[in-house]
Amino acid sequence: MPLRDGRLSHDIDPSDRAPQDACGVFGVWVPAEQAARAEVSKLTYYGLYALQHRGQESAGIAVSDGSRIVVFKDMGLVAQVFDESVLNTLRGHIAVGHCRYSTTGSPTWENAQPTFRSTDDGGLALVHNGNLINTPELAARLAPGELTATTDTEVLTALLAARGEGGPLEAAREILPATRGAFSLVFMDEGTLYAARDPEGIRPLVLGALEDRGWVVASETAALDIVGARFVREIEPGELIACDGEGVRSERFAEARPKGCLFEYVYLARPDTTIAGRSVQATRVEVGRRLAREHPVEADMVIPTPESGTPAAIGYAEASGIPYGQGLVKNSYVGRTFIQPSQTIRQLGIRLKLNPLREAIEGKRLVVVDDSIVRGNTQRAIVSMLRDAGAAEVHVRISSPPVSWPCFYGIDFATRAELIAGNLSVEEIRDSIGADSLGYISLDELISASHIAKDNLCRACFDGQYPIPVEQDARGKHLLEATR
Repeated sequence: MPLRDGRLSHDIDPSDRAPQDACGVFGVWVPAEQAARAEVSKLTYYGLYALQHRGQESAGIAVSDGSRIVVFKDMGLVAQVFDESVLNTLRGHIAVGHCRYSTTGSPTWENAQPTFRSTDDGGLALVHNGNLINTPELAARLAPGELTATTDTEVLTALLAARGEGGPLEAAREILPATRGAFSLVFMDEGTLYAARDPEGIRPLVLGALEDRGWVVASETAALDIVGARFVREIEPGELIACDGEGVRSERFAEARPKGCLFEYVYLARPDTTIAGRSVQATRVEVGRRLAREHPVEADMVIPTPESGTPAAIGYAEASGIPYGQGLVKNSYVGRTFIQPSQTIRQLGIRLKLNPLREAIEGKRLVVVDDSIVRGNTQRAIVSMLRDAGAAEVHVRISSPPVSWPCFYGIDFATRAELIAGNLSVEEIRDSIGADSLGYISLDELISASHIAKDNLCRACFDGQYPIPVEQDARGKHLLEATR
C-alpha cells in the first residue's frame, strides 16, 4: 500500500509474512497544570516508537486539553505520520496513541486508530490491541449505517459513546461484560484516562507512574522505560481502571480467567519487556538452553537468524558448548517501508534482508536458530543461501513448537492450510526446507521456561485448544466489510 511519502508498507515477499501482532497501545494522564511541561503528545510518540514492532500499518494520537479532543492519524510508521510540527499542535494533558496491524478490517485510513465518537457531553477516543470474537453480535446493537469504519474497535467505540448520562465508566460497566475475545483497551474522555483488559488477559497491558502524579498505560513495560515511567503493575484480566486527579481507581467487570498469550514470549514482545515479573530475554535464552538439551547435534558454530533467533541461539550455545557466532548479516534499513522490489530483485529473496558471512561459515557445520516457521519460505531460502556460501551442514533449531493453528485473538497468522506445520510432519518440513536436521522446542519445555502455569496460558496456535470458542461467522479479517 502506498504511503504518503511514496514508500510501500509491505515486506519483500508478501506471500511469506512473519506473524503479525494486532497493535501497540499507549495512554498518558498528567495534571492539567503540568500539560505544557509534560508534552503528552511527545510522550505518546516515544511510547508508540517503542511499540512499533507490534504494528506498522498506521499510527495515531488523540489529545485532550480538558475541553476538547483532537485526533491525528495516518497510514505508515510512527516516524512517518508524526513530526515536530504535528506534535506541537497536539496540546493537552491526556493522550492515547496507537500503532496498528490490522486483524479486523482492512488497512485503510478509516480503520486507523484512535477511533473517535462524539458523546452527549463531549467525546471519546479509544485504542485497542487484540481481536474480538463476537463482533457481529455487538454490531447488531447498533443502528444500520452507524459504523464509519469496519473494525471491532469501531464497534466498541460506538457502543461506549452511546451510553448517555453515565459517561464512559458506566458504559464500560455495561458493554465490557458482554464483549468476548482479546481486548486491551485504552480510552479517554476530556478529563479521564481509562484502561481495560479482557478477562483472559490474552494481550499484555501495564500501568506505570510518572513523577508529579502522572500515569501511563502501555502494551509493554519497554514503553514505560522509554518515557521514564516507573512500572507499577500489570492491568489485571477483567479489570477496568480510571486515572484522573483522584489517582487510579480500579474495579472489576469480570472474574479473571488468565490465558496470557504464549507467543508473546516466542516472538511478539520486545526482549527488554517484562511479562508476569519475568524478562522476555531471560525466557528466550532459557528456551534456547532447553532446545539444545532436547535436540543436540554435533556442529562447529551456532548462529541466529537476526534478530528473532538471537536470544535462543545464545542459550543454545551456552547449553551445548558449541561456539556462538555471526553467520548472517542483517540489513538494518530493510523494514516495513520498502520500495516495491522488481521481479528480478524479488527473486534474490532473503538476500535483501540477510546476507551470509562466507568466511565465517565456509566448511562449517552450522546450527541455525530461529523463533518460528510459518510457511517455510524464509527458512528454505536461508538454508539454500548458507549452503551456497559453503556451509558443510545446516541444522535448523526452532525456539517454538510447530505453529499449526491460526490465531483469532489478535495475531494475523496464515490460515491452517497455509501453515506448513498444519500440513506436514517435522520430517517433511525438514525435507521441504532442505536442512540436514530440524528440531522444535516441545510445548511443555516452552511453557516451563515461561514460569507460568500451563492452564494460565493461551497455546492455541500450537495445540489448537482455543480458550474462548470462536464461531465460524465471527472469523475473518473482513467480516464487517461483507455486511456493508
